[in-house]
Order: sequence, then C-alpha cells, then structure tokens
Amino acid sequence: MKKIEAIIKPFKLDEVREALSEVGITGLTVTEVKGFGRQKGHTELYRGAEYVVDFLPKIKVEVVVTDNIVDQTIEAIVKSAHTGKIGDGKIFVVPVEQVVRIRTGETNEQAI
Repeated sequence: MKKIEAIIKPFKLDEVREALSEVGITGLTVTEVKGFGRQKGHTELYRGAEYVVDFLPKIKVEVVVTDNIVDQTIEAIVKSAHTGKIGDGKIFVVPVEQVVRIRTGETNEQAI
C-alpha cells in the first residue's frame, strides 16, 4: 500500500476529487496548507502599501491506495491538477505499513 500526498492549487480541488472518484478512490483527506517552492510567493498591494506574501495557499490531498492503482491515481491527479503554470504542485508517494479501520477492526487492504 502507498500513501499519495498531492499539493495542488485550491481551485483544482473539485477536479482532482472527481478524477480520483473515477479511478475508484472512495476516501481522501483534504487539508488547507500554505507554502512555497519555486513560485517564491508574491507581492500584493493593500491600502497603498506593498507587502510580500511568502506563503501561498495550497491544498494537500492525501489518499492511501493499493499498489496496483498507484500509477492510475498519480496520473489522475496530474491530469486534473495541471494548469501548465508555476505552482501546479507536487505529488509524494510513501509506503504504508499498516492500516486499521477503528470502527470494525479491519486491517490493511480491507480497511482502505
């Protein structure tokens, strides 16, 4: 099993959720996060004063999937989150050793 974490632009969340649903993903976690990469933030004007916004708002989407659909999941995220502009985001894939569904006690793939 793998945990896929995707950092995406906030306005792309609905498209990513729909794409993941089409792949067969039935559950995910979404977190509002802030950060920067090559985009480095930007400057804004407020009441005539210019200030720097270092951390940009992003969305982190987390899903745990079986090994056989990792590539499909990544492809769905890339296609749905892509704008072609700087700041589209990143995807991280990490191994998951064990999953337990608290309600039923199911483990691993049955718990996903």
